[in-house]
Amino acid sequence: MDFTTTTLLFFSLLISTIKALDLCSSQSHGSDDLSVIPIYGKCSPFNPPKPDSWINTIINMASKDPQRVKYLSSLVAQKSTKVPVASGQHVLNIGNYVVRAKLGTPGQLMFMVLDTSNDAAWVPCSGCTGCSSTIFTPNTSSTYASLECSVPQCTQVRGLSCPAAGSSNCLFNQSYGGDSIFSATLVKDSLSLANDVIPNFAFGCINSISGGSVPPQGLLGLGRGSMSLLSQSGSLYSGVFSYCLPSFKSYYFSGSLKLGPMGQPKAIRTTPLLRNPHRPSLYYVNLTGVSVGGVKVPIAHELLSFNPNTGSGTIIDSGTVITRFIEPIYAAIRDEFRTQVKGPFSTLGAFDSCFAATNEAVAPTITFHFTGLDLKLPMENSLIHSSAGTLACLAMAGAPNNVNSVLNVIANLQQQNHRILFDVANSRLGIARELCN
Repeated sequence: MDFTTTTLLFFSLLISTIKALDLCSSQSHGSDDLSVIPIYGKCSPFNPPKPDSWINTIINMASKDPQRVKYLSSLVAQKSTKVPVASGQHVLNIGNYVVRAKLGTPGQLMFMVLDTSNDAAWVPCSGCTGCSSTIFTPNTSSTYASLECSVPQCTQVRGLSCPAAGSSNCLFNQSYGGDSIFSATLVKDSLSLANDVIPNFAFGCINSISGGSVPPQGLLGLGRGSMSLLSQSGSLYSGVFSYCLPSFKSYYFSGSLKLGPMGQPKAIRTTPLLRNPHRPSLYYVNLTGVSVGGVKVPIAHELLSFNPNTGSGTIIDSGTVITRFIEPIYAAIRDEFRTQVKGPFSTLGAFDSCFAATNEAVAPTITFHFTGLDLKLPMENSLIHSSAGTLACLAMAGAPNNVNSVLNVIANLQQQNHRILFDVANSRLGIARELCN
């Protein structure tokens, strides 16, 4: 074999190996599973930062949590038809995980933000003013159709604009993130997720945006309302889904979204899902207490109890970065944590209990107690480290000072590397340890 042939064979094998190792080329984990991609991960199209700057990335994302918590806390008595809009100032700090979805026939690939506290889906469409360069093009889809004001779905969006009489397309306007407003037309088309196709899926086709907060390739709502993916998929998924969120440090890997009852873990601890008719999209659970090490933190029952009239209680949310407790609860947890770790303590971004990493060995385990299950957080879910590795910080915070919050929010950093099962049909939520990477 001559030198040229050998060289060509070597490069051929090298290219084949590289392709085999291209983890981003995988569209799904199985027939009913979708990859769940950290928005800053290698497989995300949204300009990922350098892997060694992930702590700064998390601090930056967590700095936008107050807007998210303010939105979640501001939901008051509404009809179940309200379409909630998540908060945040920049897409990369709002939706921290995206899924691959295809809209239309043939399917057009969109990386849509996964959000358990939103119902409706919406994407930027061709001709949109102020949208990103990646848009959905309706006129190339053979299954696309706009929806008129007379259809039931039109009454289920907030900010609709329809004439009192006559036929017209269903138009609506919504604010988003405090600094953005978008207008959209309610439309329907095929939605493809992994190998499943949901025909006549209703979503908002965005026509214009002012401001910079709207996710550039849209949002996929996994809430409990009538416009959500669960509601629109009917019997296909039987009101069941689960996800496993990879660590933000898992730059090259993605988690998974399992849709439907098949393939879900059988032996999984569950807690009842509570339903608030005034906040129907949110996934409430009954948090009964918190332990730091072997100490059950003294927390007044009324601070934890679920109250549908006031909206107080605890929710599981995929779009908030770090778990947020109302101030009295967080203060009690923080004080016990500091007592056991000792100090001195400093702040780093949203984190107010940072200490020398050399003292990490004495950091206590934090356990969330729910009705029917305890979630004992591994250190990777309760502590976060500075870029230099010299500091370790308690990865939780209190509700923002400018928010009259009654909600406790179990956020995605604490959910990472766990399978979170949402069984709406049986009103239960399951949690099991799983390495999502």
